Amino acid sequence: MPPDDISAASPISPETIRSTLYSAVLSDVLDQLGLFKQAMRPFIRPLDEASVLFGRARTGLYMPVYHVAEGENPYDLEIALIDDLKPGDVAVIACGGPTDRIAPWGELLSTASACRGAAGCVTDGLVRDVRKIRDMRFPVFHGGIGPLDSRGRAKMMEMDVPIECGGVLVCPGDCIFGDVDGVVVIPAAREREVIRGALEKVVSETNTRQELLEGRLLREVYERHGVL
Repeated sequence: MPPDDISAASPISPETIRSTLYSAVLSDVLDQLGLFKQAMRPFIRPLDEASVLFGRARTGLYMPVYHVAEGENPYDLEIALIDDLKPGDVAVIACGGPTDRIAPWGELLSTASACRGAAGCVTDGLVRDVRKIRDMRFPVFHGGIGPLDSRGRAKMMEMDVPIECGGVLVCPGDCIFGDVDGVVVIPAAREREVIRGALEKVVSETNTRQELLEGRLLREVYERHGVL
């Protein structure tokens, strides 16, 4: 249930957001505010459908490559990003997906990120080491599953820059929410009104559900609460 006090002055914890909200209600509120392109494309799926992800974006941009130069560490920038993650951060990795060759994420990056206190990862590229990541219960949302290493196929070229992931523009510091229905991106400048609007809508949906269970007609209930 949402908290009783959702006034503008009342802080809302990440735990409350994860336990109370869901991607569909956030998407509805974003639509109401005229932000119609904030839900990632439906090929982005959770490794574990029970996962709920919420945190702030730290971005990485991958591009295809076709060789590794002698003496080069092709993982240098992705290591820098992972080692700099803070508690509550979400690594958002853009690979131009869907893709069948760029696999930026696996169990070791998940382990390193979890140890930094990160909230999870979202990528439109491939992930691997799926069973180990699931055993960790670290939230990862992916654009496909495959065994490929990124070495010689792709490399992170930039970090903490605006990217497009799953068809949505993501800027560093934006709020990322993911669950079994998908991933939505909340622009940092609009996060308070979006989250509070979603909490208010959850109350209306709860009242609607209860009245429907009591046998009232859908039209009658919709006219009273205005949610569907």
